[in-house]
Amino acid sequence: MTEPTVQKGGGFTIGRGLKLIFILQIVIAGFLIVTDLETRWRFDLAGDRPAPTGPIAPGDQTRRYDPRETTPRFADPATTPNINLPDNLPTRLEFTLRDEPDIGMILMMNGAIDPDDPARLTAYLDTLDTVPATVAINSPGGSVDAALQIGAALRAQALNTLILPGMACLSACPYMLAGGVERHVSATGAVGLHQHYYETPGYMPVFFAVENIQRGQGETMRYLIEMGIDPGVMVHGLSTPPDEIYVLVESELIETRLATDMID
Repeated sequence: MTEPTVQKGGGFTIGRGLKLIFILQIVIAGFLIVTDLETRWRFDLAGDRPAPTGPIAPGDQTRRYDPRETTPRFADPATTPNINLPDNLPTRLEFTLRDEPDIGMILMMNGAIDPDDPARLTAYLDTLDTVPATVAINSPGGSVDAALQIGAALRAQALNTLILPGMACLSACPYMLAGGVERHVSATGAVGLHQHYYETPGYMPVFFAVENIQRGQGETMRYLIEMGIDPGVMVHGLSTPPDEIYVLVESELIETRLATDMID
């Protein structure tokens, strides 16, 4: 039996087509890797820039975003949290019970949002004889998917959420705040949004990555609507780069219903 022949020259063959697709995938992967590294490099350099000083004001609401800061005080730099927090921000949420004057028993969630935190929160709540009615949050953000799951879990248990004086809820954290039936935000706290990732693998082709991001944004908007929040609040985040944060002022928090009321 004779071996099949492949025409030499400039004609198109299956082999050449596969090779072209393979080369194209390598180029796309390289582009995504370079873009990701450039973004991370610029983000790391941003951490070395001095942070803007002074409280925010309407029209002056964008500040540098540094997820390593334990308690960034964008709204009122003179205000310090009335709860002692660790010097180093936990890399995942820590859950503790605290008995606060004028509030009563609260569940404090402090730290970055890790993908495993929804399961950890469920396991922690199962150990409590009585779940406090209010959850206080201090977080620089983290996993969007985890934040949505935690917010949904808080709403399912009819819990309230709280941002205490001098504390911050940034990046993906406002989606946990949105889960509260009542959402209390201190006028000297900070709630901020910016562009974020929906855990898209860096090697994913561009068109799939864009589709995944759009799907994530759609799920986030659906979640906000289900929680009774105006999804228009996302506009501030979508227009703010990842190394900056847009801090919402009182009127924006109330009008979008991300806060049901402001507290001292």
